[in-house]
Amino acid sequence: MADIKSMKNSHFLSEEDLREEDLRQAIEMLFFAYRDFTGEPDSMLAEIGLGRAHHRAVYFVGRNAGIPVTELLAILKITKQSLSRVLSQLIAEGYIEQRTGVEDRRKRHLHLTAKGIELEHQLTANQRQRIAKAYKDAGPEAVRGFRHVLHGIMDSEDQWRFDVDGNVGSGGNGGGGPPATKATRR
Repeated sequence: MADIKSMKNSHFLSEEDLREEDLRQAIEMLFFAYRDFTGEPDSMLAEIGLGRAHHRAVYFVGRNAGIPVTELLAILKITKQSLSRVLSQLIAEGYIEQRTGVEDRRKRHLHLTAKGIELEHQLTANQRQRIAKAYKDAGPEAVRGFRHVLHGIMDSEDQWRFDVDGNVGSGGNGGGGPPATKATRR
């Protein structure tokens, strides 16, 4: 069985090349990275009576000003009831505002308020710094490889949202799905 650590120049690994220990280590590294990535924002949110679901809603509304509630539901993959509870609290506390659609008055579009923008910046400041440092330390080729790994882990229905083959930082529509719009680009 090949040692995954010695396969630096290989762009393809067969199943035989992937040892159980390497897979387990990747699972653990993802766990620890996610724990540390969310730790500071979780503490900040707890201080104001909010949680991780609120953070995700604030983040994606911030990234997609005017996002319809239905699209936010599709991104977060939570129930309408759960999102309703989260949005009700964020609206009541002045972080998000809801506007009726111009073309379709049945649609509700979400926007961060000034207070919501400030919260989103505070919550993601440490996360942006962590990613920037890791990217800088790893280098562009490792970043591209990391993006491909993350892309491969996510469900196929969301892969179209990301351009993993373009230049690092290029964003955009990565292939095959709905065209990238202001509301779908991440």
